[in-house]
Amino acid sequence: MTPKPHSSGGKERLGAISKMGNRFIRRLLYLGAMGVISTRRCTDPGEDWLGRMLAKKPRKVVAIALANRMARQVWAMLRTGEAWRTA
Repeated sequence: MTPKPHSSGGKERLGAISKMGNRFIRRLLYLGAMGVISTRRCTDPGEDWLGRMLAKKPRKVVAIALANRMARQVWAMLRTGEAWRTA
């Protein structure tokens, strides 16, 4: 879900989102992130990570960032066998 890096000499250049992995799971993560963002736009955006990102970035860029974050959380839960714990 992250852009492919093409960096050299300290200048960071991010390419397109890689299409590695399961296409269906990538799509579900993206749609889930867009659902969360749509819900947040109807209510108060808040002052958490997602609210700050929505204030300064385009909606679809934030959706990819949120999908990446959700993918890492799911991977950690699968790896350790833990259930979801609310914060």
